[in-house]
Amino acid sequence: MTQEHQGGTRGWSAARKGVWSRLRFTSLRLRLVVVFGLVALTAAVSASGIAYWLNREAVLTRTQDAVLRDFEQEMQNRAGALPEHPTQDELQRTAGQMANSGQRFTVLLVAVGPDGRTVYGSSGGLNGFSLQDVPDSLREAVTERQKITSNHKSPHRLYWQRTVDGDTPYLVAGARVVGGGPTGYMLKSLEPEAKDLNSLAWSLGIATGLALIGAALLAHAAATTVLKPVQRLGVAARRLGEGKLDTRLRVSGTDELADLSRTFNKAAEALEKRVADMAARDEASRRFVADMSHELRTPLTAITAVTEVLEEELEFEGGGIDPMIEPAVRLVVSETRRLNDLVENLMEVTRFDAGTARLVLDDVDIADQITACIDARAWLDAVDLVAERGIHARIDPRRLDVILANLIGNALKHGGSPVRVAVREDITGRTDSAQGAEDAEGAQGAGDGGTVVIEVRDHGPGIPEEVLPHVFDRFYKASASRPRSEGSGLGLSIALENAHIHGGEITAANSPEGGAVFTLRLPRDVSAQSPSEKTGDSGDEGAEGDA
Repeated sequence: MTQEHQGGTRGWSAARKGVWSRLRFTSLRLRLVVVFGLVALTAAVSASGIAYWLNREAVLTRTQDAVLRDFEQEMQNRAGALPEHPTQDELQRTAGQMANSGQRFTVLLVAVGPDGRTVYGSSGGLNGFSLQDVPDSLREAVTERQKITSNHKSPHRLYWQRTVDGDTPYLVAGARVVGGGPTGYMLKSLEPEAKDLNSLAWSLGIATGLALIGAALLAHAAATTVLKPVQRLGVAARRLGEGKLDTRLRVSGTDELADLSRTFNKAAEALEKRVADMAARDEASRRFVADMSHELRTPLTAITAVTEVLEEELEFEGGGIDPMIEPAVRLVVSETRRLNDLVENLMEVTRFDAGTARLVLDDVDIADQITACIDARAWLDAVDLVAERGIHARIDPRRLDVILANLIGNALKHGGSPVRVAVREDITGRTDSAQGAEDAEGAQGAGDGGTVVIEVRDHGPGIPEEVLPHVFDRFYKASASRPRSEGSGLGLSIALENAHIHGGEITAANSPEGGAVFTLRLPRDVSAQSPSEKTGDSGDEGAEGDA
């Protein structure tokens, strides 16, 4: 895959993630748009529904009243002029005349003919409007006699009903002629009014949709206006978390978001000042330790030379030292060595804190390096080494010697002999600080990748659980559970720093079989973990110490 294609793929993926992050249901932007949309939809639907219902009732009532008024007038004028027992022809002719009124409805007249039979007259012909098209409830209401009141002088009244035949709505009405005569029924199609109402419904629906779209656009614009300062605040907070303490927000306006930006700027300014003060004090503290260590080295050199002379006198068989002061001389020699180790450890710690510690890399055989460390300190009889020759690594030999000296020395002091040192390879493993540094395609085999694992185990009482999290802390001593140590409390801390500078790690635990186990993991090739192999001041060799 080419770099251009990879870049395009990553850009598309980032853009897709950006869009999805804006559209996910936990997004405040989406929630604002949804809420605005629901409010607009509810308002538009409610307004459209009310408007449709009011217009529907107004249109139907207006048409209905006009038709019923015209029908009632035609019944009084034309049907009322018929004889009490008209013929079918008279009914047919009158029904046609009534249908030709301004409202254009269909009329059916029913009466008793001269021969006593029921005769019908329809304006729609023989196959037009018939009595079967009139609802039974309406026919019963028309023929039923009602009580005469002050408002209704006739026992028969005008009744109407809306029906639907297929998809077409109709208005059906019926009445009897006052004072006796035929019964008339009217059928009026409301299809024009229904079409007008459908058009109105479509118009209201379109208006509702446009209102919803407009509300969504307005919500998006409002969300952008509200969330843009929040997004800037989030970006500024991330930059602040990354250590860019000079990050500030541009403040405009007098609203709550502007107050929040001002509060953020004040907090960032106070944090920057506090961190600057702490950094200055820390730098002063490191400089003091470094200066003190350097200043102590000059008198220590002279004191060390004197103690070496005194030590030679102690070892002289002729008895060059008065037996009365021999214990004091031995104490001076021991404490001078301890003071010298402390100064050297402080110098080493100062280099780590100042970031001036550098690696001097070399290809070494791990087994030979451990053997040399043990032999130099006369620990061959107290250490059981389990390591195959041929396990090579590109590391800093001096710093590995410091790590091993501290781990094995602490095991001997606090756990007793024999101390077991085991070496193994982990081809696929990676240390915590080196994970993700290499791509899987970069592994060339056992010689170019993987991890070297060195385990140092003693057979002592182990480390108490409450002490385990603190064994690598500076100047920490588990005096409550271990004998008094003559070390400075910096040994394990320096060992851990040396492991970290290699891209490795040291862990402490208790073995199920008893005793403490310190596990050192180092990458096989440290130069592969850093841009280039660095050389520099390796410093004086750190003295052994304990936690």
